[in-house]
Amino acid sequence: MIILGIDPGYATIGFGVVETVGSQAALRHYGTITTPAEMAFPQRLAVIYRDMNTLIDRVAPEAMAIEELFWGHNVTTGIGVSHGRGVILLAAAQRNLPIFEYTPMQIKQSVVGYGNATKHQVMDMTRRLLHMQEVARPDDAADAIAVALCHARASTSLLARIP
Repeated sequence: MIILGIDPGYATIGFGVVETVGSQAALRHYGTITTPAEMAFPQRLAVIYRDMNTLIDRVAPEAMAIEELFWGHNVTTGIGVSHGRGVILLAAAQRNLPIFEYTPMQIKQSVVGYGNATKHQVMDMTRRLLHMQEVARPDDAADAIAVALCHARASTSLLARIP
């Protein structure tokens, strides 16, 4: 299964492509979609939508895993990220791509085994599990890889087979 992991945003959207065969997972590609800060917000959303469609076409994923939003202290940023996330979900839904959403705690639990793991712990464990030479950069891409890996592990769990 080819899984497209997404760390949503509007300035920088991380993506990671993980391929699984049985319980084995391998990193295929990662990177970011970026939008210029000086661009009007609606145009930034248009760039995200266009680039997400291009990414989906090139990668041909069988599933998209995306991080659910965590509302921190900056509500204004959260609203912008919500808009970006909506555009990303729209691109996937228009292609009938199955979408799976995970909370930050679920991602940490799946990758590290501890729901309150630090960002560094998640990034290092992702590197180890996927046999990477170094942690992916930027952080947005590393986060997206962890989201994809979370889905890879969840979809091969024996619990996923229970009707």
